[in-house]
Amino acid sequence: MTEESTAAASDDLGKVYVVGIGPGLPGDMTQRAKDVIQSADCVIASNLYQEFLRKDGTLPPETATDGGTASASAGARSDQEVIRSTMGRQIELAREAFDRVRDGETVAHVSGGDPNVYGKSDLLFLMAQEDEVEDVPIEIVPGVTAALGGAANLGAPLSNDFCTISLSDKWRGWDEIEEKLRAAAISGFVIVLYNCWRNYERAVDIVREERADDAAVAIVNDAGRGDAGRNGESQTITTLGEATDHDDKVAGMGTSLVIGNHETEVWSNDYEQFLVTPRGGRDVDDF
Repeated sequence: MTEESTAAASDDLGKVYVVGIGPGLPGDMTQRAKDVIQSADCVIASNLYQEFLRKDGTLPPETATDGGTASASAGARSDQEVIRSTMGRQIELAREAFDRVRDGETVAHVSGGDPNVYGKSDLLFLMAQEDEVEDVPIEIVPGVTAALGGAANLGAPLSNDFCTISLSDKWRGWDEIEEKLRAAAISGFVIVLYNCWRNYERAVDIVREERADDAAVAIVNDAGRGDAGRNGESQTITTLGEATDHDDKVAGMGTSLVIGNHETEVWSNDYEQFLVTPRGGRDVDDF
């Protein structure tokens, strides 16, 4: 096949985008994400993300009987096909996305947060490798993940080195999770724990073996979602030694824990409390 014919063939293809929509509300979704979703021929999204995107106007109302609670913005397409995504259909939907792209469609596969942070981006590449799909263009559109959204609510807890660790043992054994927790605690990273609905007490106990009980901790729920989240947006500042005393604040998959290091401090003004981790221990004069 000549270079010209290859270019012509690629022009007949669409593209599959994995789109991070952050918390899902318009204020924390990038313009790039909104543009890609609105221009796509097919949008694959869970019921929750469809609901967010319809309220935002990024997607058109599901029916004409929505009573005016949602209205499409100027860029939304009324002829889009919107497909419900579920955990049990991920492989099937990835293959469908590849087929649609070969038929010339553009597909937006919606991921909450950022697709690269415990999101959906790896699945598309794994499926492409498994099925030897080398002819389909793939692009990742980044989004605001829970660590960043939660940190913004808390002030400046991630201004120095930090890491994220998922407590889900669905794909990783607990021995590996424990090893990562211990290494992160010893290394002095500020630690952001995802999937705290699974064994968060166990994780806290491991970190306590290597870090002082008075280390600052924040329990963050539904960062960036306001009242639209499953449990409502909230942040509770406590200490590592008392973190497990707040079971009522750990409300499922939307909960993250931010565990400070020896430099993280609680700072208050006339309005609220914040967490601040200085970058490299510098003070104002260093600026």
